[in-house]
Order: sequence, then C-alpha cells, then structure tokens
Amino acid sequence: MSSDAGDKRRRILAAAMETFMEHGFAAATTLEIATRAKVSKRELYALVGNKEAMLAACVAGRGRRMSLPADLPAPTDIAGLRSALRLYGATLLHEVTDPKVLAVFRLAISELRRSPRVAESIDEQGRKPARAALESLLRSACAAKLLKDEDLAAMASHYRGLLSGDLYVWLLLGIEKAPAAKDMERRAAEAADRFLALYGR
Repeated sequence: MSSDAGDKRRRILAAAMETFMEHGFAAATTLEIATRAKVSKRELYALVGNKEAMLAACVAGRGRRMSLPADLPAPTDIAGLRSALRLYGATLLHEVTDPKVLAVFRLAISELRRSPRVAESIDEQGRKPARAALESLLRSACAAKLLKDEDLAAMASHYRGLLSGDLYVWLLLGIEKAPAAKDMERRAAEAADRFLALYGR
C-alpha cells in the first residue's frame, strides 16, 4: 500500500470511529465518514470496505496491541514467567483503560440491540486475540513445568480476575479514572505474584 493510500486509510478509520461515537454504529453513514476523511466513497470502500469492515479494522488495531511481543522468549524459569505475566498485565491494562477503548465498549453496550456486530467485533478482534496470547504464554509455562497442569482457560480467566477485579465496571460507568502507569504496573506485579502463588510449581 502506498504512503498516500495508507494515510487515507488512517483518516478513514479515524473518521469512522468519530462518526460511530457521535451517531452510534447503526445511524452512522459511509457518506459522512467519507466526508470527514476527505475521501470519495469509492476510495472508502476500496481502502477499507463497509461499516462492519471499518469497525473490525479499528478494533483489530487495538487487539494487536494487547498481545505479548512476538520476540518474547518462552519462559524457562519462574522469574521469566513472572516478568512475562507482568508485561502482559501492564500492556492489557494500558490498552483496555484507554479512553478510546472505553468509548468503544460503551458504544457496544448502547448499540447491542440495534447493532450486535459492534460487540461481536470487539470479541473477535480484541478479546479473543488477547486471551490467546495469555493462554499461549501459560501453555509454554506448563510445558516447561513451571505451572501445575490445570485447565488453561480457567487459569487465564483467574489471572485476568486477579489483574483487574471489577475495575472495568467502574471505569465504564465513569465512577473511577484509569489508573496511572505506575499503578498499572503495580497491579500487574501483584497479579503475577498471586497467580504464581496459586499455580506455580
């Protein structure tokens, strides 16, 4: 993709999210998105696609950021596993507490009846890849005999509970503010330590 096409695609996705937030997914039109992005509707469809494709692309970008680095080595000892869990936890908290991500979650909730595709897109492009990254880390740790042989999905769910508790509920309601970076790192460290106390060999 040329730099000009890449720039237009970024403008389209930014305009799409602005329009979805302002009008809701169902009421947003491709004409308004194209107008905001300063592209033709033809370019919009050629570079991104329909509204569902735009939403999926926006969410997928965030979903990729919730994964562990591709070059992160598989843990071979408890210290390496603790470090990887801390990195994953801090990354996940940073992404899901971002105001734009919270806005997408709120959009999915408000549009659930009219446009269930919003929630489905978050699940497919955001939640599932993030869960897969954690389960892959835990699978490597089990193979290295660092963790007890347990149900990976259950362990991953328990880890996420230790990491965030009910924080997201209060963030979505606007009652609490997103933690500062140092507080996210503290949460991630505490979650890793508690998780390893439960499941570590």
